[in-house]
Amino acid sequence: MNEKVTVATAADMRALGRRLAAVLRAGDVVLLSGPLGAGKTTLTQGIGVGLGIRGPVTSPTFVIARVHPSLAVARPGPALVHADAYRLGSVAELDDLDLDTDTDSSVTVVEWGEGLAEGLAEDRLEIVIASAPGGAEAPDGDSPRTVSISGVGHRWRDIGLPPADLADRL
Repeated sequence: MNEKVTVATAADMRALGRRLAAVLRAGDVVLLSGPLGAGKTTLTQGIGVGLGIRGPVTSPTFVIARVHPSLAVARPGPALVHADAYRLGSVAELDDLDLDTDTDSSVTVVEWGEGLAEGLAEDRLEIVIASAPGGAEAPDGDSPRTVSISGVGHRWRDIGLPPADLADRL
């Protein structure tokens, strides 16, 4: 998967997260990077909705990691492990969180994971969120973002982003 998407609002970012959730499965690792306020947690909120997890999904900056179990009873989906590596200084500190113990049964999303969390999985999605060129902030705080999604490893070779209207059906 190699996709570049422009999103105009926080609602659009959540919708993109729901689209991503449609292709995510237990064992998948997603690394999010971008400046403070770029929309990493907002994207993760959409992923959580798409996975049908117990929420709410909030920034894990101060608790470092949260586990959100599936709400489904009959056929539970994967849990969402949502971590924030912003305050971590090394791979050893990330390893102390034991995130790898949950990766087989969960979708693991790591904010600020670039340079630290690549070792969690050979196959992973790396997502970079940046301000869209020429995008001006709207009065409500929304501003356009460019989201670059890159699949790393065999798992993501032939998978593409589901159509935009999928988010409306979830």
